[in-house]
Amino acid sequence: MTKPSYPKYPTRHGYMSEKIQLDYIASAIAKDVLPADAHRVAKIVSLNASSDVTKPVQFWQLYSLLGQDRIVSIVSDFYQRVFADEDWFTSVFARVGGIGHHINTQAAMWIDVMGGGPYYHGGEYRLNFHHTHNAIQLMNEKGAERWTKLMLETLDRSAHHMTDDPRIRPSINTFLTHFMGKYSQEFAFENRSVFGPTNPAIKRKINFLNMTTQAIEALTEDELSRALEDRGVDVSKYKGKEGLVSKALMM
Repeated sequence: MTKPSYPKYPTRHGYMSEKIQLDYIASAIAKDVLPADAHRVAKIVSLNASSDVTKPVQFWQLYSLLGQDRIVSIVSDFYQRVFADEDWFTSVFARVGGIGHHINTQAAMWIDVMGGGPYYHGGEYRLNFHHTHNAIQLMNEKGAERWTKLMLETLDRSAHHMTDDPRIRPSINTFLTHFMGKYSQEFAFENRSVFGPTNPAIKRKINFLNMTTQAIEALTEDELSRALEDRGVDVSKYKGKEGLVSKALMM
């Protein structure tokens, strides 16, 4: 595929973006989706997405590619579906405000987290208050299932808002998956939400030639094994970390 062509939008941190970025990075490191030093890797923590389509777009970089109008359009489509849904679901939103209110507040939250700047006043406190007071009736498995269904319909019909960049949808899926996982833990419901493929794992590239003996010895056994296997080494011949380190020093 050729390099996507689109305007890039100016970015800055918002009321939530830095905290959510740190939370996600910590979670992704624990799941081996991001390398252990991800919080120090410029291409990961930057608010601007790489123009290289082989590099994933982190969800705090989405604004740099989508801008405000596309994000608002996706959120607008979603709430049109919400307000056309069954009363048990729609009524919870309607008690808080009309469709315009929900489009504005949700879009502000997305823009804020996605790198568009300080749009969602009140940040996480406001978001938590909304869920524990206004939307508590839906913070359960049944509510999450319906919310996910409508969001999936929205995303499937919103490809034209996602530019020609194939990284956009997995990035949005990653964003939604992270937050739904967060809510399922906070409100103690089983998380069955699946939005589609998420960002691929980023593995730390290890070049033994550029490393000191101390740096090689500081690698974990798993990191040593993966790096040696990438170079065609049969690691089964080397027992334990000491054997792997010895082989690495010979590379």
